Amino acid sequence: MASTACGAWATAQARARWEGREARCEPVDTDRYGRVVARCAVGGEDLGAALVGGGIAVAYAEYSDAYLGAERTAAARGLGLWQGAFQRPAAWRAAARAAAEGAAPPGDCAVKGNVSGAGRIYHLPGSPSYDATRIDEGRGERWFCSAAEAEAAGWRAPR
Repeated sequence: MASTACGAWATAQARARWEGREARCEPVDTDRYGRVVARCAVGGEDLGAALVGGGIAVAYAEYSDAYLGAERTAAARGLGLWQGAFQRPAAWRAAARAAAEGAAPPGDCAVKGNVSGAGRIYHLPGSPSYDATRIDEGRGERWFCSAAEAEAAGWRAPR
């Protein structure tokens, strides 16, 4: 299957429509990395609605369900990205992180210490989120050798 640089394509689409025009943005949330999540418009046109509705982007449902209807419509009509199969950006980033980090824990220390918006959480092998959890030591995430070690370091089990 051929690979397409979807991000570069989406950037070109946005530039063709709005480059050089003034955007007005209103903050709506802050993501887990402290970045502002905003709703932006150019000339009264909601950029998120236009991008998602045109199949140029996917809805960022973690922070808003405002564009889920537009995404369903774009998918049903086979617009943009929806003309073929593609990997969602979050899944692509997770796969890239997993490849960069390697899959094996150090030694016998297989408890994953993950930092998220919900705090510092540890995941035991076999738990529901274990396989999906990736460790990024640059964000303060780490491996533990036991749940007791994780708790002693101030981490908690998932709720």
